[in-house]
Amino acid sequence: MTVIETATDNATHPAPAPSTGRPGGNPTAGAGLARTRPTMAAIAREAGVSVPTVSKVLNGWSDVAPATRKRVEELLDRRGYVRRSGAGRSAAAPGLVEVVIDSLNNSWAAALLGGVEAACHQTNLGVSVSVARRSAANGRPAASWVDRVVARGSRGVLLALVDISPAHRARLDRLGIPYVVIDPVAIPPEDIPSVGATNWAGGMSATEHLLKLGHKRVAVVGGPHDFMCVQARVAGYRAAMARAGLLVPEEYVRYGADFGTYTGRDATAALLDLPTPPTALFICGDTMALGAYRALRERGMDVPADLSVVGFDDRPESHWVSPRLTTVRQPLDEMAQAAVGLLARLMRGETLQSRRIELATSLLERDSTAPLAQ
Repeated sequence: MTVIETATDNATHPAPAPSTGRPGGNPTAGAGLARTRPTMAAIAREAGVSVPTVSKVLNGWSDVAPATRKRVEELLDRRGYVRRSGAGRSAAAPGLVEVVIDSLNNSWAAALLGGVEAACHQTNLGVSVSVARRSAANGRPAASWVDRVVARGSRGVLLALVDISPAHRARLDRLGIPYVVIDPVAIPPEDIPSVGATNWAGGMSATEHLLKLGHKRVAVVGGPHDFMCVQARVAGYRAAMARAGLLVPEEYVRYGADFGTYTGRDATAALLDLPTPPTALFICGDTMALGAYRALRERGMDVPADLSVVGFDDRPESHWVSPRLTTVRQPLDEMAQAAVGLLARLMRGETLQSRRIELATSLLERDSTAPLAQ
């Protein structure tokens, strides 16, 4: 294993020039190159470790003591040691793209992965999937997904609903592995390529649709409050209500721990228990909207006779439920295709002219909304 790792690194960096025999072995030829591109041997000597240990840190192997890894990584950063992306690999090799996603147990993930696979197939790229499970201690994704990316030899990473930490960024950058974020959890730094949807416009169009049907008591149910997409959708809802000259009662805005059915059911039940309940709901996720259906049926109420409901995403289940759910379509196929396109360009070493892409959402009117009963 050590031989392979060392050989891989030697293939990506020029061999050091012969030593002059003077103490320290400083080369006479190529001295400028040595100053600008330090060798693994130099890093190993300064860190007090072996060359194979430096190679393990560079290649992301986990069998290095945390303190040693930190010391080596700090030296790599200080000395400006950067692996050249794609060097030493066959240009004809198709490469492997790693999709790092927060969960696989929903139709959103299935739709996104389907779009990624189709786009990668067209680009002659393979696909592998890792789930970034959150740590119970701090709620942030554990670092293990980076280990899997490196161990599989993935040449690029797509992160879907996964926030990338500075430590993860530094490690991927050092390894020369490019990455693109799909549907960012938080506003990404300007230098991180990302692909999203017009969530604000989608929230506004959903709310305006309900207002045009005569509803004035319109409430909103969001998912996790700290998700950028939720904040944008709720902001679009507020903008539509303000444009209509309507005040939004504080109790008409609800958030949940996730986008699940139970979140939608519980939030809807709480809204129905208000002294002045809403006549219409904009729900920031189709799965939560199905929970709203359940809450209504548990009370002997119907959609849309007793409450109009608009969802968001256009998941497959929005077609199956009765009545069919009016929803805002999030263009997942197009988002996947755009993200793979950006990543493929980065993997080829190209410079991106634009690092932020937002694709348009659209309202799909079906059967879950109706004019306000007089």
